[in-house]
Amino acid sequence: MLFHALYDEEGVDVYTIQVAFGLSGALDADRLRAACGALLERHPVLRAGFQQRKTGEPVQLVRRRAAVPWTDLDLRALPADEQRDRLIRYQADDRARGFDMGRPPLIRFTLARLADDEHVMVLTYHHILLDAWSFQIVLRDLLVLYAAGGDGGALPPAVPFARYLSWLAGQDRAASEDAWAEALAGLGEPTLVAPGADAAG
Repeated sequence: MLFHALYDEEGVDVYTIQVAFGLSGALDADRLRAACGALLERHPVLRAGFQQRKTGEPVQLVRRRAAVPWTDLDLRALPADEQRDRLIRYQADDRARGFDMGRPPLIRFTLARLADDEHVMVLTYHHILLDAWSFQIVLRDLLVLYAAGGDGGALPPAVPFARYLSWLAGQDRAASEDAWAEALAGLGEPTLVAPGADAAG
């Protein structure tokens, strides 16, 4: 993923993921933003970025602290059809913006207000940070943190990513390479992740 992000900085980054979900009922935007801040504090990977050394070797960097990349999108004054169109355009533009891999965080939070009691939360992030399984954990944590007013003590300590990296470093790399070589045997060309994708896709 990092190779694709660095190799084609002008093209469509198919690894920019966006999830939007509706929130009905009373919502405290300041509390939600505080919960997003606590989420960044809880999970160092959400403060991670990637740069290349002069040798070309990629390295991960993790900021000690990161401001919450937050956007308020107030659409309450618009009719429902214009709200929908504006939100669709905003989401497409936000995806097309992508991320500078060397400038974390590689996640953005947007709260679109449709009415006083109707909102859409948009999370845009680079897939290098989270897979679908991890996203579910992060979303659960966000909801718990919101309920707790951004108090990180409401959750048990997170398992450090460094623990996984230690486990990974202890694995048999040669055996893994052999397994992948066998699985990919016979493939003569790369598989396109998103053939014909455009920035609006």
